[in-house]
Amino acid sequence: MKIVVLDGYTLNPGDLSWIGLKMLGHLTVYDRTPANLILERCEGAEIVFTNKTPLGAEVIHQLSNLQFIGVLATGYNVVDVAAATASQIIVSNVPGYGTASVAQFTIALLLELCHRVQRHSDSVLSGKWSRSPDFSYWDSPLVELQGKTIGIIGFGDIGSKLGDLATAFGMNIIATGRRRTGQGNRKNFAWADLNTLLAESDVVSLHCPLYPETQGLINADRLQRMKHSAFLLNTSRGPLVVEEDLAIALNTGQIAGAAIDVLSTEPPSLGNPLFTAKNCIITPHIAWATREARERLMGIAVENLSAFIKGTPINIVKS
Repeated sequence: MKIVVLDGYTLNPGDLSWIGLKMLGHLTVYDRTPANLILERCEGAEIVFTNKTPLGAEVIHQLSNLQFIGVLATGYNVVDVAAATASQIIVSNVPGYGTASVAQFTIALLLELCHRVQRHSDSVLSGKWSRSPDFSYWDSPLVELQGKTIGIIGFGDIGSKLGDLATAFGMNIIATGRRRTGQGNRKNFAWADLNTLLAESDVVSLHCPLYPETQGLINADRLQRMKHSAFLLNTSRGPLVVEEDLAIALNTGQIAGAAIDVLSTEPPSLGNPLFTAKNCIITPHIAWATREARERLMGIAVENLSAFIKGTPINIVKS
């Protein structure tokens, strides 16, 4: 059985092992695959894994041997699932591998907005503290989280885990979600509609999927509903936010700051308006990428393929 990984470098830049997949067939791993080589590299393969390399209908329909597409991520919009289903090709994804890591990273972004640790460390190392007439100084406002309210848009596994961490900081939680599950164990929790959440939150964090109805969810109108002192966090999907509107909101003081791990186009163009926005932290889509999370991702991907080979596929996605 021929197994091809089209873009393995992001998952495994060398610190993990492909042995699990090697034990299931003849494995070829490409670090990256440009668009003009996708068809050539998939030719003859029964199994193809992709992370962000697109597998559209025009490619899928030409791969007569293809039986299984494994997405090395939770989101599977890079695959034309309808075309795969029509060709009787199973598509699987990897859910749940990064819950703890993404929630932890979200808190890291929030704490950086609150304290600007790296900025202050850099100022010390540049000699500013040594030259200071006072025993202490700060270059940006310092914010305490206890008693503040975090609004979590999308209270699934990651949103709920973030709620646990926010509770440890003494924060109150308000949330929106497609399913309003029982949260009686949380004394600091309330469900709310989106407009109420935006108006009452000191921190708004996005953890909802990207659907047509959520694209551009955070736009100029909704940013105007937020407190001037509020922070916006996005570790979910870039297109949830209208980046031009967020840049204007930051530059005009409509909100106090933002920390973003995802952008509408990745890698982004140098002209992205958030690159010059005030008090905006941007990281390169790494909330998911701890070694521990990537090990789980690899393990689940192997389990997905093993289950398919046994005739009992799991984690199947449908159009």
